[in-house]
Amino acid sequence: MSYRIGIDIGGTFTDFALLKDEQVILHKNLSTPGDRSLGVMNGLQTLAKKEGLTLGDFLGQCDAIVHGTTVADNTLIEMNGAVTGLITTEGFRDEVEYRRGFKEDIWDVRLDPPKPIAPRRRRLTVPERVLFDGSIYKELDESAVREACRRLKKQKVESVAVSLLFSFVNPTHELRVGEILAEELPGVPVSLSHQVLPRSPEYDRTSTTVVNAYVAPRVTDYLERLVSRLQEGGYRHQLMVMQASGGVMTKEYIEGSPIRVLASGPAGGVIGSAHVGGAKGHENLLCVDMGGTSYDMSLVLGGAAPAVAGWNMHHRNLVGVPMVQVETLGAGGGSICHVNNGEVQVGPASAGSEPGPICYGQGGAKPTVTDALLMLGVLSADAEFAGGSFSLKTEGVTEAFQAIADEMNAHHAAHNHSIHNHSIHNYSAEDAAFDCWRLVNANMIQAVRRTTAGKGIDPKDMVMLAYGGNGPAFAAVHADALGIRKVLVPKASPTFSAMGTLVAKPSIDEERSFNCPADAPDQEKLRSLWQELGERAARYFADANFPMDKVRATYQLNMRYRGQNWALTFDMHTAQGVDDLSFVNDSLGEKAIAAFNQRHTEEFGHVREGELPEIIGVRLTTSVDTPSPQVSKGFSAMEVDATPSKIRRANLGEGYQETPVFRGSDLVPGSQVTGPAIIAETFTTIVVYPGWTARVDDAGDYEMSK
Repeated sequence: MSYRIGIDIGGTFTDFALLKDEQVILHKNLSTPGDRSLGVMNGLQTLAKKEGLTLGDFLGQCDAIVHGTTVADNTLIEMNGAVTGLITTEGFRDEVEYRRGFKEDIWDVRLDPPKPIAPRRRRLTVPERVLFDGSIYKELDESAVREACRRLKKQKVESVAVSLLFSFVNPTHELRVGEILAEELPGVPVSLSHQVLPRSPEYDRTSTTVVNAYVAPRVTDYLERLVSRLQEGGYRHQLMVMQASGGVMTKEYIEGSPIRVLASGPAGGVIGSAHVGGAKGHENLLCVDMGGTSYDMSLVLGGAAPAVAGWNMHHRNLVGVPMVQVETLGAGGGSICHVNNGEVQVGPASAGSEPGPICYGQGGAKPTVTDALLMLGVLSADAEFAGGSFSLKTEGVTEAFQAIADEMNAHHAAHNHSIHNHSIHNYSAEDAAFDCWRLVNANMIQAVRRTTAGKGIDPKDMVMLAYGGNGPAFAAVHADALGIRKVLVPKASPTFSAMGTLVAKPSIDEERSFNCPADAPDQEKLRSLWQELGERAARYFADANFPMDKVRATYQLNMRYRGQNWALTFDMHTAQGVDDLSFVNDSLGEKAIAAFNQRHTEEFGHVREGELPEIIGVRLTTSVDTPSPQVSKGFSAMEVDATPSKIRRANLGEGYQETPVFRGSDLVPGSQVTGPAIIAETFTTIVVYPGWTARVDDAGDYEMSK
């Protein structure tokens, strides 16, 4: 027997998807924030027991372990990364703080600027200048570099970013600064911008390099710790790590640029969504992932979720590496419910896994969305939670929501008005729990509307795919508000991001900057850049024991009209292996202009007649196919109305009523459940709201429609 394991660490739970032949086995356990590798090993131990094996035998039979992690995201959220310094070209000290004049909300006069990763006292400059063509205008002042090192050492800097002007064209000065840093600050990690993001403009490159330096020690330490534990446990292969681009690659590749794991967990869910949606005939998806800490929303269009390299603002920092586009809202099962100036509010603070919601019985004292679901009857203390990891507790939950109700009653009595339709002094704990449910729904629905409207997309034309431990409990009510009439809930939805890592292909997605006119491209330079990228990719794939004849390469160009801030990326050629550059010939310019015009029309609805675009860079995406979970396409079994296992008092938006509850294990392909109803799966709860019907397809996945 051989196994493949996908792992995704969230703020509350660590999720596992075990691929055994064509069978997928799911598991969840609480994350361990103090050392997240412990939560991973705990889950692997449980999976080994389920297979009747010791941990050593189990890991010895694993062909691959693929891991998505939130270590980099948590570092930026909590701002507890390395003490970071920056060395840059004289005159460019403050560019990273200017942020190109960008402000998240131009109308919010009270919006504070983001806390700088490298404050001004740790941003130092050195005399040097490389011009746009790579020629050296001013030699590097090495004595100034050594003085900067001494100043950074006095400030106990733990990581250093180096970003010199046009280093991506000629890295000579930047490499020398790296050598001096190694001499003056031995053991301190150094991030060189021409290695992290070798392209223009300088703000994008500098910001990305600073973020990389900030998260690198945390990410590297975590991966080293995890690999060590896996090897001690008996795992013999390389750990594969999920990237923000939607691909996976070896730990050794990630260590060269740890920022590539930023948002890797949510990316796994999007890749899994495209895989499942495509197999079921739905190419345009609105993907929603609600876990214990956050609500992630993304789009799959035309069956794909392409990674975008460019203006990716992540935790208020620009990250220029390719990233699958995911919008995150601080609304999860652990989001804390509270009163602020006489108003009930939910989030963004979260109880996480420690101490967690009150109903976890681990010392949590603040009511959360999960506690509200328990109050509303969506969840039950009578059933096992998270696959039997533990049972929910009712002690303290009602009292916590009653405290919210009492505070609301006192505030509104003092101001002599009612709360909604509730009279003064009559706002109850159940009312407070229901309002928390309403608020978190409103927050998530509004986030979806903002995102889709900003992209010019009407969600009514899409199918919603819901996953995460809490996603299926809210999906249909969100779809209703958005005008969506079909919702997919995969059987693997509770650990869907973990399953997505098994779908993701080992891949490398990198680019290089080079400016030239599109009608007279420098073929020799373009060929050499693509060749450099191909040789680099080949080296990492060979180290990971992937045969080169299995590597698929897609050659792309970045182009724009002169004066435009943003470039468009499009494919020029696809081949097996990385040696086929035959397309770089005299017809390249004409084909590139035609492809650019088509892409510009698709994106903006027009082309600029009489204007020639320019090439500003090349990009190469390389990947290898690996085994992935199979997906059944539809319905073949006869429809049959399912029989509930029990009746429970629950409020699904229309007041408390006796609501049928179905066990997911009792449902078979063809089973139909008409709302209002609750389906209790092993690791999640699916709510079929009034007016909706759920059917089970041949794969055991759910399709809800209205």
